[in-house]
Amino acid sequence: MEERTGVIADIIFRNEENGYTVAVMETEDEYFTIVGNLPRVSKGSHFKLVGKFVDHKVYGEQFSFTECQEVMPTGKEAIFDFLSSGLIKGVGPSTARAIVSKFGENTLEIIENEPMRLLEVSGIGEKTAAKIADSFYEYIQFAKIALELQSYGISAIVAFRLYSVYEANTLNYILENPYRLVDEVPGFGFIKADRIAEKIGIPRDSEFRVKSGIKYTLFWFMGDGNTYLPRTVLAEKTAELLNVSIEEVEEGILRLAMDGDIKVNSLDGEEICYLFYLFQAEKETTENIRRLMHSALKPLTADVENMIRQAEVESEIELSEKQKRAVRNSIASGVSVITGGPGTGKTTIIDSIMRILDRNGFDTAICAPTGRAAKRITESSGRFAQTIHRLLEYTYDEMGKRMIFGRDRRNPLKYDVVLVDEASMVDIQLMHALTDAMEDGTRLILIGDSDQLPSVGPGNVLRDIIDSEFTEVTRLTEIFRQAEESLIVVNAHRINNGEYPEFNVKDRDFYFMDRRREEDARNLLVELVSDRLPKYYEVDNILNDIQVITPTRKGLLGTVQLNPVLQEALNPASPGKKEKRIGDTLFREGDKVMQIRNNYSIEWLKHEDMSDGSGVFNGDIGFIHTIDKENGRVVVVFDDDKFVVYDNTMMDQLELAYALTVHKSQGSEFPIVVMPVPKVNTLLATRNLLYTAVTRGKETVVLLGREEYVKAMVDNNRSRDRYSGLKARLMELLE
Repeated sequence: MEERTGVIADIIFRNEENGYTVAVMETEDEYFTIVGNLPRVSKGSHFKLVGKFVDHKVYGEQFSFTECQEVMPTGKEAIFDFLSSGLIKGVGPSTARAIVSKFGENTLEIIENEPMRLLEVSGIGEKTAAKIADSFYEYIQFAKIALELQSYGISAIVAFRLYSVYEANTLNYILENPYRLVDEVPGFGFIKADRIAEKIGIPRDSEFRVKSGIKYTLFWFMGDGNTYLPRTVLAEKTAELLNVSIEEVEEGILRLAMDGDIKVNSLDGEEICYLFYLFQAEKETTENIRRLMHSALKPLTADVENMIRQAEVESEIELSEKQKRAVRNSIASGVSVITGGPGTGKTTIIDSIMRILDRNGFDTAICAPTGRAAKRITESSGRFAQTIHRLLEYTYDEMGKRMIFGRDRRNPLKYDVVLVDEASMVDIQLMHALTDAMEDGTRLILIGDSDQLPSVGPGNVLRDIIDSEFTEVTRLTEIFRQAEESLIVVNAHRINNGEYPEFNVKDRDFYFMDRRREEDARNLLVELVSDRLPKYYEVDNILNDIQVITPTRKGLLGTVQLNPVLQEALNPASPGKKEKRIGDTLFREGDKVMQIRNNYSIEWLKHEDMSDGSGVFNGDIGFIHTIDKENGRVVVVFDDDKFVVYDNTMMDQLELAYALTVHKSQGSEFPIVVMPVPKVNTLLATRNLLYTAVTRGKETVVLLGREEYVKAMVDNNRSRDRYSGLKARLMELLE
């Protein structure tokens, strides 16, 4: 490792979220490019860096540093550059020049120790002098704290995050209890806090450590979809994680319960433990469902049977008896569920329900968990649909510095009916927020396929509601004549029933191509997507009409490796296409990309009619229109004409989307789906994952890999059990 001390002469790139910086440093005898994380920086800042020179294949020689320390400048010009850089409040270039002219090389010492002498400088009054002194003190204080924290393995960029929360108390708070960071600093995890605690010398059986470890265990299992853990499981897993005794963990559980951080409850005769907010979400969702089920409903203006017949005449479709029952249940019940696989008529039922509700003058909101799902409803039904988050007016609370729902018990939704499609994707926290915002007398209609993958978030909401038998449930099992012609639909139901799919029936829409080696499967996949399928089906737009879906992110056939390979095949580099590398991902003009989290504030503009709005949502797929490297901007087009500008700090919201995981594809449909079937962990290689993937294809599905892997997925009906209490709580209400 080498050490370099110098001044920042220019900033080429800066990501304010993680501190990643590309800049030019000037030392006494050289200029060079530096790359690494800096907590704060501007032209004129001084740093001592530890790292090494590396040769980047595109950008040439760079000094890649892993440690940094801010240092005070020396010499009149260096001090002037520092003061005029904008880091010190109340000082601009003219004021900086006047201060340095007055005090010379003693300037910084005087500002730190005799700040009132600044009044000797013409134009500086008491308020300005105090502002300069306070700002300089804060700057020096952070530099000292950051240097101290580095000795405990805390990088300067993390130190800056901590300082922004705790300010002058940063060091004392961390030395006293580093585990408080997990609760009080966004994005700071238990593992990182545990490493700091070890360096500080906090005992392994410390009360702070045990309590934080218990919450971490609950949080970890929440990531697998669980809302709670049995107390015995929690104690065993935490003791194993922390290498402490079960008795010490049990004592920690009692203390956390007394503090209100966790909830110890009894369900079906077993003691269980929740993170308190998940207990609250599950309990209140149960109460909300009971309330909606038993509240008086707005009456219809005519007989429902007559209205069903009229809806059939208007839509020129004859409903089956089970479909009619679904319509009746939805109209008559406070909470109802319609569940069924592809081709069973869910879209037809939605249309019939909406015709009846419209005729009765009911105000209805249609929503879905993701933007893609909402868009698909709008396209298939011709009726406006939105995300549940948008319906609930999810927004940033400036006062509380957090995201909140604008609609809740105090400010409820004003609808007669709320219809939720793709309800299998709704987790317990989102269902809690939705039902909390619904007034007595509002009908809640849940529509979804309970055999698909459950929500990514905690809970098993749709399945729990169905299995509890607390609400009206209509299960659709009949495949209608038009759908019977599709081998995709037939095979989806065969898979769901534990039967192997039929392959390669002539003139049908479902194919399997055997490849024994994953490398051969990947080569075939690229050939199919880039050449064979577009020619055979006369595809006009490959990127829109063909989607690769895979069970995993890892390996030769996972999204991480497939995306750059497909990028080179479908959108290769050329002199006319600009590129931008963010972390490990190379983005190129023309790339297919996906928004990977909801952003309700980002603005968009439609060029065709110059209309504008805001919001891009998790799962939205678009294409990179232009890359402006000079101004650090990337323009992405969604829905053909919705232009969105991303700056460098927002690029982590985008991923290449040539290949998607099955989980990411939920709620979407594509004309042609190509899915490799690699050998993956049995927790992924499940029947419902294969079923979910197959039902993403509208016109053609192609599987490739080994047939025994496909059959193994069909045989593996061990969908991961979740600890979820909603079903039991609803059943308790029935009893």
